[in-house]
Amino acid sequence: MKSCPVIAFALIAGLVSPLAPQALVADPAQGQAPSTAEAIRQSYNAVKNNILKAADKMPDDGYSFKPTPEQRSFGAWVAHVADAQTAGCSRVLGTPKTPSAGSKTTKADLVAALKDSFDTCDAAYAALTDANGNDTVQTFRGPSTRLASLAGNVAHDNECYGSMAVYLRLKGIVPPSSENMMRR
Repeated sequence: MKSCPVIAFALIAGLVSPLAPQALVADPAQGQAPSTAEAIRQSYNAVKNNILKAADKMPDDGYSFKPTPEQRSFGAWVAHVADAQTAGCSRVLGTPKTPSAGSKTTKADLVAALKDSFDTCDAAYAALTDANGNDTVQTFRGPSTRLASLAGNVAHDNECYGSMAVYLRLKGIVPPSSENMMRR
């Protein structure tokens, strides 16, 4: 089946995610699909909202929670997202920043670092166009395209959010991506 590789790429890239149930449509009334840049932005904004809400929903004392001693704490997941985004999105913008969220431990400090990382990524996604998507940018793995780097960030954020959602459930908290399903 010829569409399998395309569907597989979309799932891997985070373009289609069970955690982002909204339709990727530029103009639903016209039935027009969004541009590639807009589709990536929509996916990014969906996972951004889930991560920010998850960080907010976890109580202060839950930031040190680890399901097992070998796992990251919830706060370490927040720091990991913030550091990965700060490093990755600042490189896409051509102004690399050194991440520092990993050194923070309180909810207030970690949420502030997370919001700062999203500010950096907001600028990177706002600058993405279909015309510049194939421009070369430097990533921590070496040269890549702007589009591939930002799609990779969406995929990484979705993976991290998936782990964070499990931590919320283990604490008896409904993850943000499940809230609307509870209202049906």
